[in-house]
Amino acid sequence: MEDAELTREVVEKHLSTLGRSGQSFAYQFLTVPRQNLKNVSILSEYTHLRKLELPYNKIKDLSCVSHMPNLIILDASHNELSTFFGFQPPKYLKEVNFSHNQISEMKDLSAYFSLNKLILDYNSITEIKGVEKCSSLIHFSIAHNKISRISGLNNLPLKHLCLRGNLIKKIENLHTLRALQFLDISSNRIHSLSGLQNLPLLGSINFESNMISEIKEVSYLHDILLLRELNLKRNPVQEQPDYRMMVIFLLNRLTELDELAVTAVDKVTAVNKYDPPLEVVAARDHMTHMVYQHLQPQVIFDSTLPSLDAPYPLLILTGPQACGKRELAHKLCQDFCDYFAYGACHTTRGPYFGEEDGSDYHFVLEEEFQNMIRMGCFVQTMQYGGHWYGLSREAIESAAREGLACCVHMEIEGVYSLKNSYFEPRYILLIPTSTEGYISRMKARGLYSNAQIDTAVSRIDLYVRVNREQPGFFDSVIPSDNREEAYMRLKQIVEDFLGLHEQGAEGDRTRVIPDSSSQGENGEALASQKVEVNPADTDSMNYWNKVQARLTPQKTSAELASIHRKKQMLREALMGKSPGVYPQLFKRHAHTAPSLLGPPSQPGASSSLMPSFGRPLSDRIEDSSSEESRASSGLSVHSSAGALSAGSPAEGLDAGSGPKVEPLDISVLGQNLESLKDPLESGLTPDAPRSVPEQASPTPLTTSPGRPGSNAKPILPPIPSGRKADTPSSRQSLTGQ
Repeated sequence: MEDAELTREVVEKHLSTLGRSGQSFAYQFLTVPRQNLKNVSILSEYTHLRKLELPYNKIKDLSCVSHMPNLIILDASHNELSTFFGFQPPKYLKEVNFSHNQISEMKDLSAYFSLNKLILDYNSITEIKGVEKCSSLIHFSIAHNKISRISGLNNLPLKHLCLRGNLIKKIENLHTLRALQFLDISSNRIHSLSGLQNLPLLGSINFESNMISEIKEVSYLHDILLLRELNLKRNPVQEQPDYRMMVIFLLNRLTELDELAVTAVDKVTAVNKYDPPLEVVAARDHMTHMVYQHLQPQVIFDSTLPSLDAPYPLLILTGPQACGKRELAHKLCQDFCDYFAYGACHTTRGPYFGEEDGSDYHFVLEEEFQNMIRMGCFVQTMQYGGHWYGLSREAIESAAREGLACCVHMEIEGVYSLKNSYFEPRYILLIPTSTEGYISRMKARGLYSNAQIDTAVSRIDLYVRVNREQPGFFDSVIPSDNREEAYMRLKQIVEDFLGLHEQGAEGDRTRVIPDSSSQGENGEALASQKVEVNPADTDSMNYWNKVQARLTPQKTSAELASIHRKKQMLREALMGKSPGVYPQLFKRHAHTAPSLLGPPSQPGASSSLMPSFGRPLSDRIEDSSSEESRASSGLSVHSSAGALSAGSPAEGLDAGSGPKVEPLDISVLGQNLESLKDPLESGLTPDAPRSVPEQASPTPLTTSPGRPGSNAKPILPPIPSGRKADTPSSRQSLTGQ
């Protein structure tokens, strides 16, 4: 289309939105896009317009706007304007769009006091100026111009600022924009994020296509509490390893990074990677040591077997650096040498003045320390002050082999790690209550730098917070300002813990220690063996309750039934009603009786039981049964023989005193093989009671000629474990007659 002039017919065609204007009504909106308009002077007659939109034309002059006092919105984008606001300012003008024009310089806009939105994108402006007195301007966009320096925006109430696509190299002069919420400064040449620290309401930042190369630059945004969206796409910093996780960690309030949502899983992962809580560090430490320990040859350690019920005793002294843990631990092990042994930890730091290798610590190189970790030597490890510390299993085992408990001192990180293990130490916290005195003591020793002292002092709050927020985390808390008083308190706690008898000013004080070997009928600890704890001793109450619960093992129904049967058999034996040996064998092993019996013989033969080899039972057991089989059957050779002797049951159980047993003629039992029935088929069960004579007679049993054994039910013994198989020759010797 050729260049055109705006006519009345075109205007009337594009008018819209009828509204009241003074005493009459008129159309207030005019939109004439893409008409190649060059002359719009006819608009001077339309003084009632409130919204004028003339985009995508060839307009160079907008002086007609001077005749529109009620104009609110003006859109003259994509035209050929070279003058900046070349008209008289309308009183209520609020929004102006002059993007995609040929404006090269900004002029004073102080007369436009109602202006709150100004768009000057894609022009040739080189400097921001003239808007300092626009007290209502909240949205300002000057993208894709030739701005090289941020200026002229002081104290504006801006909420949205767009400086995209300019030549800016540094963020400056933005600290007065206290209301700024959105900043787009992408496609510039900025190397640092410094300059945004004092923008408390900033919620979205677009730094795409700049030259930010270091992740540490993100720290300048850390104190912007409302920041939720950050875009650093196409910056060299994205090439850094773990870039996304580190940015999320530094700015944990983000909900969107590089136009991708930041989930709760991302935040937790970032925190656990770069600044994990003590619980997470301890869990990882414990898992590491457990994996490496399982890779080593498995053995049973003395420290895991103090008793079947009680945990291995350990005493842990914890507290801030230089609070007296080591000194008190040494003194305690000297005074209670019959109970405690000092556990020297390994460390990669050098020894302080007065420390001895092997006595206070085992001082090793870091390479050796890491090798010990991979060999599964440690129960717990931790890092403090750039050095490694670790409690080795050998330190605990050396005390366990002597029958002593291990006394160790460590920082709180080690306590968290040890709480994940199967050990259940007693934890005692030594805490300074006077910060000034604590600092003066550390300085007096001359071993610590100012940075180390500041770190140690700051960690006092950590110990206090853990003790306050996690009741029971420490079993006792002792102020460590006065070492002598602290040791007296520690000594008293240890004596109460050990149940030692102590003669004091108030008289004798005793404590009964639980004995897991003394149990009631159902496996419960006897009442007389329970620990007597003073209810006022809050330090010990929870711990003793836990130990008492551990010392009361829970028996299953099968175990209780077994205990009841054993006690019943013991009562019967004491009353002279002990059952015979063969019923016991049958009840213990439900084996099938041997079926290789000899041919029938004469009724007058001996009735003593004879195994298939034709030898007495006592001789066979002596030859063929192993020690394990005899132990598993619950009988010995002498007890088997004694049960068949002519004496009383008591005499038969006397080892080596029972008389010899007359052999039984197998032919009597084999006369009618089909008449012998299995005891289970006749209604007998392994646990069913059987009538057994009080005394076994050595005289032969008499049976009827027609049915041998009809007046007595034979109970054959089972085959003992380890018995040799019958040979064909032996069968012929029994059946060939």
